[in-house]
Amino acid sequence: MLAVNDLKKRLEIIRQQAFNNIDEVADLHKLQVLKSQYLGKNSDINNILKSLEKFPHNFRIEIGQAANKLKKEINEYIIKKFNEIEKDNINERLKSSEIDLTLPGIDFNIGHINPLLKTVTEISEIFKNLGYQIISGNEVENEEYNFNRLNLPFDHPARDMQDTFYLENNNDKLNRWLLRTHATNMTARILSEQDKNSKETTAIISLGNVYRKDDDDVTHSHQFMQVDGFLVGSNITFANLKWTLNYFCHQFFGMETKTRLRPSYFPFTEPSVEVDVSCPKCNTEGCSLCKYTGWIEVLGAGMIHPNVFIAAGLDETTAGFAFGIGIERITMIKYDIDDIRLFYNNDFRFLKQF
Repeated sequence: MLAVNDLKKRLEIIRQQAFNNIDEVADLHKLQVLKSQYLGKNSDINNILKSLEKFPHNFRIEIGQAANKLKKEINEYIIKKFNEIEKDNINERLKSSEIDLTLPGIDFNIGHINPLLKTVTEISEIFKNLGYQIISGNEVENEEYNFNRLNLPFDHPARDMQDTFYLENNNDKLNRWLLRTHATNMTARILSEQDKNSKETTAIISLGNVYRKDDDDVTHSHQFMQVDGFLVGSNITFANLKWTLNYFCHQFFGMETKTRLRPSYFPFTEPSVEVDVSCPKCNTEGCSLCKYTGWIEVLGAGMIHPNVFIAAGLDETTAGFAFGIGIERITMIKYDIDDIRLFYNNDFRFLKQF
């Protein structure tokens, strides 16, 4: 017992010395030296712990617990002292600094959303509310789904090398790989995966980048974004298509927007239409935006051609409609933007308007 009491007294002496020395320190380097002195591998506390091997088990437990408790107390006291010294040092630096803390801070430029993303988000929400599924799809495609299954004739100009980015040259002109020229490729893919006996309605919106060999100017780009949508099911008629197009135009451009449909031609739809909206700038009065016609073309649409259903392995009596929208085009119309290149230049002066 005498040995136990002696060691406890020794630990108490170490505790008093450590706390007194820590209280007197005003320098972080000296504080680190004290930490090594009292908690390091060769400290008095560790030497006491090493000497316990020759003592009985109960003795080792009692002194060991006391020593470890002391190490924890000293370490916590050192941390407390470190924070005090650090705080004092900061206050001294602030006193000697010429910085006026009452001056306003620097205003950092914060990124702004690209208007194309605003349009994509808005279109997605409009069609989600109608029950459409939103997908992105394949940007690298082959001719089978980009052209063949969409009823494009083999001599169609869109297949020419001067219009399409082909990724390989070979003699097989029916199934070369390419960068998709429209998002309609996903219509061909999804219809080909349909259960031939299913009577359920399928409503899909496919959006993403498409690529064509256009010269970049204020209204054209070799890469642009497109939304392609289709709905297939029982008893789908042109009236359903017209209602959907009117609903979209009213939701996107405003309820006061007028729409009109003009006959047109697309290989994968029959009948086909071009959809115009009343000019948002002049409301059909005529201005420079609408080239003094009062109307602006915004998208193409039509009833899906029976040949597209046959190519997908579906019955030619299957009915549905499809439509395609140029994201850049309708964004330029809605926000009165006159140069498509502004979307891709990352000019903060332009983006901060949105």
